[in-house]
Amino acid sequence: MARKETVEAVKKALADKPKRNFTESVDLAINLKNIDLSQPKNRVDEEIILPAGRGRPVKVCVFAKGDVAINAEKAGADYVFPPEEIDKLGGDKVRAKKLAKEVNFFIAETAYMPAIGKRLGQVLGPRGKMPTPLPPQADVTVMVTRLKKAIKIRSKDRMTFHTIIGNETMQPEQIADNIDAILNRIEGKLEKGKMNIGSVYVKTTMGPAVKVM
Repeated sequence: MARKETVEAVKKALADKPKRNFTESVDLAINLKNIDLSQPKNRVDEEIILPAGRGRPVKVCVFAKGDVAINAEKAGADYVFPPEEIDKLGGDKVRAKKLAKEVNFFIAETAYMPAIGKRLGQVLGPRGKMPTPLPPQADVTVMVTRLKKAIKIRSKDRMTFHTIIGNETMQPEQIADNIDAILNRIEGKLEKGKMNIGSVYVKTTMGPAVKVM
């Protein structure tokens, strides 16, 4: 996909959107073809860093204690829970589901992953939100900062799926950078690469879809 054509598609989507009294998100719709998504190995399930960010706040929750917890808070984590909170959340499904809905990404020190899988796996697993493990020597600051610019894309068994790629206040070139990052990553994961992508559209929340490819 030519860079110029991507930028022009974004510009058209922004120009064609109706006037609203709120800041609209910009979304990407991807339609796959010639691939059997009943086979889990063919499904798209990717965490992708957007070069220009999402244009929206991204909430990150960290399960940690000690210095790791302190550094996670300093890095901007929205929630930092000590390990004893895992059992409490596991016993309060309403609270756990609310947290899973609100938080975009979870991080947990590696030692706590088994407990999280046992107590919260039923809530986080189906939503694709099981925590990213944090090894003992890893820098939680780097991980939190990275996830603040990330998105999670999951096709499941659907040939068409959507993801946020920014908002209307961003420059078209920034949104185009995000589109390129997403498509490059997905093409690299699909069995036949670009040949498995049927079409791609960009649109604002309330605006018409504009074809990217």
